[in-house]
Amino acid sequence: MLTILFDGVAYGMLLFVLACGLAVTLGLMNFVNLAHGAFAMAGGYCTVILVNRMGVPFFAALPIAFVVSALIGLILERTLYVHVYRKPHLDQVLFTIGLVFMSVAAVDYVMGSSQVFVQLPSWLQGQDVIFGVGVGRYRLLIIVICGLLTLGLQLILTKTRFGSRLRAAVDDARVARGLGINVNWVFAVTFAFGSGLAGLGGALGAEILGLDPSFPLKFMIYFLIVVTVGGTSSITGPFVAALLLGIGDVAGKYYLPAFGAFVIYTIMIVVLIWRPQGLFARPAGR
Repeated sequence: MLTILFDGVAYGMLLFVLACGLAVTLGLMNFVNLAHGAFAMAGGYCTVILVNRMGVPFFAALPIAFVVSALIGLILERTLYVHVYRKPHLDQVLFTIGLVFMSVAAVDYVMGSSQVFVQLPSWLQGQDVIFGVGVGRYRLLIIVICGLLTLGLQLILTKTRFGSRLRAAVDDARVARGLGINVNWVFAVTFAFGSGLAGLGGALGAEILGLDPSFPLKFMIYFLIVVTVGGTSSITGPFVAALLLGIGDVAGKYYLPAFGAFVIYTIMIVVLIWRPQGLFARPAGR
């Protein structure tokens, strides 16, 4: 049971890093970006190319994957996304789902359709037994990295001037501009940072989840569930939701293999019936 709990926490942490960029763009910027998984796929394939083909050390490839995904996000935000910020959500959905299919086709053409994994260092492979609990080394690394990222992200959004400017720009962009805040710059940096986090999540999850051109479509529903169940008030909601869903998914597939895939949807339905706005609902703006 403790081993399943450990694996569930690791999976939940990974889901959070993959989805927290969407939590920022959807929750704070009020923009429905269904192409979020494409940035995660970009970071994953960047890591695969660097590590498997070019021999770059795994830990050196992680920040490169973050930067590459962030740059792609920044370029697309300045050239494409900026034109649909004020469009209805349906237009945003159609626009971003189109980007998803374009990314799937492009990756399938360039990288092929076979599933690939990242070659981990030998010391990260296998597991150790600690107090009778099987602890996977790589999953323990994921928990540590994702935990530090969560703390850092929460501090940035709540304790820094940039976080205050972002919240002000989201609540009332016109007043924020009147106060001298460069709203376009704030949104661009936020979108790039969220894309970079998605890329980092894709790099970390390439070994556990596997990479193939359909990655953005397969995990799109997971990203949306994490944000929907957690709510949009802060990063805390999606973090708690990711842990809850990760543990539920792993435990369900272990104890109820015939119905394991439905456990995560059952959790979502129960939570949304109990709290339709999510676990941590964002208060209405003035």
